[in-house]
Amino acid sequence: MTHPHAPAGQDADTTGRPAAPGDGTTPAVTPPADLRRHLAARLDGAARAWLDQALDEATAHPGTHGPISVWELRLAEAGRRCGPDHADAARVLILHTAHADAEALTRVYHQGTADERRAVLHALPHLVPGPEALPLVEDALRTNDTRLVAAALGPYGARHLDAHAWRHAVLKCLFTGVALDLVADLDRRARGDAELARMLADYAAERTAAGRTVPEDLHRVLALTGSAPTQGDGPDAPHGKES
Repeated sequence: MTHPHAPAGQDADTTGRPAAPGDGTTPAVTPPADLRRHLAARLDGAARAWLDQALDEATAHPGTHGPISVWELRLAEAGRRCGPDHADAARVLILHTAHADAEALTRVYHQGTADERRAVLHALPHLVPGPEALPLVEDALRTNDTRLVAAALGPYGARHLDAHAWRHAVLKCLFTGVALDLVADLDRRARGDAELARMLADYAAERTAAGRTVPEDLHRVLALTGSAPTQGDGPDAPHGKES
């Protein structure tokens, strides 16, 4: 299977993997107060003024007002105003300041661009404590947009995806070239997972039989499961099929 190209307007490295955030932050795991300090130190004067105004508007008019709230309009402007390196963090801050609930996040996700959808996924662990927004994660995992797939497997997905869906998401990362370093809580969820080990070994056997290389990330996760192949038990050993 070939690696999909990053969608238009999104960065990818030469392997087709989604690029790391340009400003070095991870909005899904960075507390909003720290995100704001981070942006304040890096945005130029005009961008800082725009972000301050956008956050003031979100504070003054949180939640939903009319067919579209003013803070939703600011989400669409964030890339142009703050630059692509900082847009994710700016959007997450706006969503957090607006106290967007699962209903509002769902509307923004389905009406927004791929960049806005990714910001919603990054905002989920800050805004939705329960599983109400899990359909957004599941939708992102059905796409071929590698940056959406990576964002879907952040802390919210790690917390709420069931074992079956999570295992298949890990395999999708291997299929599409999403680095498993981007999968939140990978070590804990993979540890001792015999079914994941079986699925990984089957995939490795298929790749080997087709004369294709086995991704290095696969060996890493297989080791985490505690089922790394031993000498004489290579990836082409027979395995039962998943029911």
